[in-house]
Amino acid sequence: MKAKSEETDKPASELISERIAELGDWRGETLARMRALIQDAVPDVVEEWKWRGTPVWSRDGGICTGESYKAVVKLTFHKGASLKDPAGLFNSSLEGNVRRAIDIHEGEKIDAKAFKALVREAVALNASSGKKPAKRK
Repeated sequence: MKAKSEETDKPASELISERIAELGDWRGETLARMRALIQDAVPDVVEEWKWRGTPVWSRDGGICTGESYKAVVKLTFHKGASLKDPAGLFNSSLEGNVRRAIDIHEGEKIDAKAFKALVREAVALNASSGKKPAKRK
């Protein structure tokens, strides 16, 4: 699903593709690979472009952001502290009460099956934490 950017009329998916191309190195390849895994895990995921140039994936609420730095691609899960991570993918921002992140350095590989399971779990958590109807008396 396409969403418009907060900052421009371009679709967020186009801006994310442009960011990947701009990076032009292992970071772009990594971000593209993780994006594909997210889209594979949740085919109707919404791509957004927020906070002055941060790719965001959401469905019934935020799933994760995809940031690129000089030495790392960081995927920060909005409600990561509430997710089960049996594969131990979270390796950053572990001290927080809400978020958790996966830092990917050059040459590192991520377990695709475990990552997609984590994304699906984030979507399930978003869906389950919606407002409940008020009980009638």
